[in-house]
Amino acid sequence: MAWPLWLPAPARTSAAGARDLPGPLDTPLVRPGELDDALAPQVDVVLDVPGRLADLLRIAGDEVVRQALVSGWNIRRGPGYSVRLVAPLALHRAVLEQSAAAADSAGPAERKAHRVYAARVAAVQATRLHGA
Repeated sequence: MAWPLWLPAPARTSAAGARDLPGPLDTPLVRPGELDDALAPQVDVVLDVPGRLADLLRIAGDEVVRQALVSGWNIRRGPGYSVRLVAPLALHRAVLEQSAAAADSAGPAERKAHRVYAARVAAVQATRLHGA
């Protein structure tokens, strides 16, 4: 006799009487930081990268960062310029990490540009954490 479709199926048991558990139990555990990144919506953030950092990262950055800098808008401000990037916060964090290594070996103007950009990224992260 076939089991009626409108009734829930009976729990299957093994020969030892153990029930099968629903769902895969061998899925890897997620670390808390990865869970926040996975659940957070990938909303684009508009931030200006100082021109000094953009020049360094066009040489020393990885391919994703270089493509993002090429797709950004150059904004002229006084004697310098900025590159306006519209990208997810994860990309801005990657730009910040790569610019830290490049700015450490550069001059004081590049280090100041890194601090300014780090403050911009930190401000956006703080508003995301507090839900404003």
